[in-house]
Amino acid sequence: MKIRQYFPIAVIAASILLPCVSVNAFGHLDVITAPKTLFDRAIEARSTSDIVMDNKIVIAVNAIMAKFGTIKASTKFYGQRLLITGLFDDRKLYKNFLAEVNKVKYIKFLYSYIRYLSKPKQKKWKKAGKIIGWADALLLDTKVGLALGGERGVADGNFLVAADAFSHVYILGRARSKGELKTAIKAARGVESAKKIVNYVVVRL
Repeated sequence: MKIRQYFPIAVIAASILLPCVSVNAFGHLDVITAPKTLFDRAIEARSTSDIVMDNKIVIAVNAIMAKFGTIKASTKFYGQRLLITGLFDDRKLYKNFLAEVNKVKYIKFLYSYIRYLSKPKQKKWKKAGKIIGWADALLLDTKVGLALGGERGVADGNFLVAADAFSHVYILGRARSKGELKTAIKAARGVESAKKIVNYVVVRL
C-alpha cells in the first residue's frame, strides 16, 4: 500500500494535557470542573485493532529515533495516521530520519512537519521571535488541549494536539460531527499564541 504523505506547502530551504488542577496558570478552568458530560469524557473511541496498529507504528518510529540517537522529532498517531513534527539542525540526520520513517509499515497517512534549520539560523530566528523552544511549544500544546477540554460537546479524548517550533498547532483525531469539529477548531483558534491551526481531524460517528 502506498503511503499518502502530506508535507508543508512552504518548505524551509535550509531546511505537546496537564494533570488537572482547579485553575491553572493559563487562566483556564480545570477540565474536571468544566461543563462536560460523561459522554464527552469518553476516552479515545478507537477500535482495538486501531490501537494495536498505532502502537506498532509508534514502536517503529521510536526505534528509528533510538537508531539515530535523536529526540528532535515528536509524533502523534490516530488510526494509522502519523503526524510528525520537529526541528533538526543536522541536514543529513534530517534526511535519513525522514527516509527511515517512510519505510515504516502500517502507516496509511503520513503528515510530515519536520524541518531542517541550521544551528546559527535557529539561534537567530529564536532571538527574533520567529521560532520558540521546546518548553514554549509544550506550553502551547497544553493551552490548546485545555481549550478543547473546556468545550461542552467536544470529546477531547478523541483529539490529539501537537505544537511545533513555529507556533503552529496540529490537531489529529476524530470528531463525531461537523458541529463538534467546528467547535473544537474555534476553541483552538482562540488560543492567541497559536499562529496557525492545521486540522487533520476526520468526522465519523
